[in-house]
Amino acid sequence: MRRTDQEGHGPVRYGPSLPGHGLPLPAGLSAALADAADHDGAESGGVPGLPAAACGYFERRGLPARPDAVAAAPGAPTLLLAVTAALGGDVLVPRPCAAWWVPQVRALGRSVFHVATPAECGGVPDSYALLETVRRIRAEGGDPRLLALAVADDPTATVAPPELVHEIVEAAAGEGLHVVSDETWRDTVHRPHDTVLFSPAEMLPERVTVVTDLAGPFLPTSWPAAVARFPATADGAGLRARVLDVLTALDARVADPVAAAAVYALDEPPEVTQRLAAGVALHARVAAAVHRTVLTAGAFARPPLAGRHLYADLGPLRSALGAHGVGDAQELEDFLTARLGMPVPGGHRFGDDLAELRVRLSTGPFLGTTAEERIQSLLSPAPLELPHVQRALNHLGSVLDDLRDDAGRWEPPR
Repeated sequence: MRRTDQEGHGPVRYGPSLPGHGLPLPAGLSAALADAADHDGAESGGVPGLPAAACGYFERRGLPARPDAVAAAPGAPTLLLAVTAALGGDVLVPRPCAAWWVPQVRALGRSVFHVATPAECGGVPDSYALLETVRRIRAEGGDPRLLALAVADDPTATVAPPELVHEIVEAAAGEGLHVVSDETWRDTVHRPHDTVLFSPAEMLPERVTVVTDLAGPFLPTSWPAAVARFPATADGAGLRARVLDVLTALDARVADPVAAAAVYALDEPPEVTQRLAAGVALHARVAAAVHRTVLTAGAFARPPLAGRHLYADLGPLRSALGAHGVGDAQELEDFLTARLGMPVPGGHRFGDDLAELRVRLSTGPFLGTTAEERIQSLLSPAPLELPHVQRALNHLGSVLDDLRDDAGRWEPPR
């Protein structure tokens, strides 16, 4: 994650990766990859079980699928690029949005339009703002065709309420937009029994393509694999065929060892589901602690409801940050990354305004710096009481509290 222009801010070309698990892999997952490590695909043409495994994964989430209505690629960015190329036209995204969405669209020379999100959550645009944006684009000669959204969101870690999802899906359908629902984080909801998550594909299946990067629930980010579910209609079949054409042209195949690991994970044996549940619970507890630390320092963040991250707004500490030469999101990214010793990408990486002092904080680095510490974090009934977790949280608190104290000193008398 770096800039292309070291003197100024320059174009942001190298965005942050997905927040990692920060935990040891299940033994069966590693074994599945290792068993296929010497397979080059020459004899069987790849791993044939991947489409069926993807169908089983989607069906268990209330999204029936057939092998001829799914596709796989080495990561969700490649799938989004292929879908965008196949559909054509301009693309709409919420502000902020996942760091990898916009670069894929712009790589094709397509226009991207950011739409404001509602007050309740991120990940989905406000329906009225969407309609106004579509009207403006068309009035200016544009051709909006695709809306990307995420019910469980990166970077905001929020989950959009079903009524808002329904509103936005209906608005998109009314304007003839196809919807790509990025459901990478749907399996990482912190309180699944208290949080209602509906996929847009459940509401309007004929106009929604679901994309899931397996780095969200199952795989390390260094094992790129993602699956997509297309509408079970003639138009959906045509879109999938064009997407496969693009993937073939790019030679964008999931490497056989990674595909074998993906099949194992998508089949969801007890080892995988138990690790997923334990990991989600651990990250939820750490995210809640980080959220409390951010609020105590006088900054703002929505309560994290999913994922391994949260999105913090340090605008209330602007005067103190200004004394350190920090006036925008890139400078804030540099400042906090250096002081915390972990990647802290600025909000501009996610499409937010550069002037806004927002960052994404990942929970993985708080779990420990060694394999032994991370295992302790996973197995402990009280992970927040572990010395290495406390040290990391205290360090964050110290850095932010210093800014809060500085802000108090810089505030003019009333």
